[in-house]
Amino acid sequence: MDKTILIVEDEPKLRRVLSDFLRHDGFRVLEAGNGEIALQLFDRHQVDLVILDILMPGLDGWATCRRLRERSGVLILMLSAKSEEEDKLLGYELGADDYHTKPFSPRVLTAKIKALFERLETPAAAFGRKIRFRGLLIDDISHYVEANGRKIRLTPKEYDLLLCLAVNKRILLSREQLLDQVCGFDYFGDPRTVDTHINRLRDKLGEAGGLSNLEEGARTPYQRLAELLARQ
Repeated sequence: MDKTILIVEDEPKLRRVLSDFLRHDGFRVLEAGNGEIALQLFDRHQVDLVILDILMPGLDGWATCRRLRERSGVLILMLSAKSEEEDKLLGYELGADDYHTKPFSPRVLTAKIKALFERLETPAAAFGRKIRFRGLLIDDISHYVEANGRKIRLTPKEYDLLLCLAVNKRILLSREQLLDQVCGFDYFGDPRTVDTHINRLRDKLGEAGGLSNLEEGARTPYQRLAELLARQ
């Protein structure tokens, strides 16, 4: 694959093992032992995906993820020994696209990375058109999103969710159906992660003045956004 992956991990042995597996599968690999070095490498190179450990000295994974999201919509896969639900939800709230817990199989991790890249490319291949309504433009060939003439920078997961809702705008999908379409049938995480991504979508679209007047009273942010789209 013609992709560059930045591994941010403070354990040298684990970093080397991951690098060897990824290079064997055809990826270009950059390595960083902490968040500060990772940000420097990210600013100097074209990076397609970041594998980001959470528990690191200095700038930890949470802070690094936040700073990466300020710079880019790059794919971010959080890597941690923490398996608690709240930690995973925090990762998604900060903009992570996926979360993988330690210990893990490098083969499984590389398979997950390939699946992330494939899902990133699927919407354009599947639809190949522009979608417009109420000041919102989605170009699923270039993955460009505009609200009231203002470009909106979305993470790949946010984009996939918005596109899925827009393509099915007259169908009220469940959280589980959205997870199946956006994350794949092998996803076994908490369905509430959909609400986390939708919350961020609503905030970004609202800041641009697009789809901001959402009705209150519905049970979840997802339902408020989905019901608005369903009426277009």
